[in-house]
Amino acid sequence: MFGDMMGQMQEMQAKMKAKLSTIEVSGEAGDGLVRVTANAAREIMNIKIDPSLADDMEALEDLLLVATNRALEAAAEKEAAEGQSMLGDMLPGGLGGLFG
Repeated sequence: MFGDMMGQMQEMQAKMKAKLSTIEVSGEAGDGLVRVTANAAREIMNIKIDPSLADDMEALEDLLLVATNRALEAAAEKEAAEGQSMLGDMLPGGLGGLFG
């Protein structure tokens, strides 16, 4: 019984990770001068930097930190929402609303 449940949980985790890797989120800083794109599995996918920042490394570093943290925060929110949805789907009929 418990082995079967563990197998189901591992399968659900694998499905969740696959789904999260397809959901894109982004974070911006400096009114869009720096944009970081991540997926909901919290993997950085892309970084775009406005060329005007090339001469100001300190500002660039600060904006990269802000944009990255915003993207990762958005990824964490998506991950939590997907986890709640998946948990609701696993519960018997009518009990899915207990967590959201």
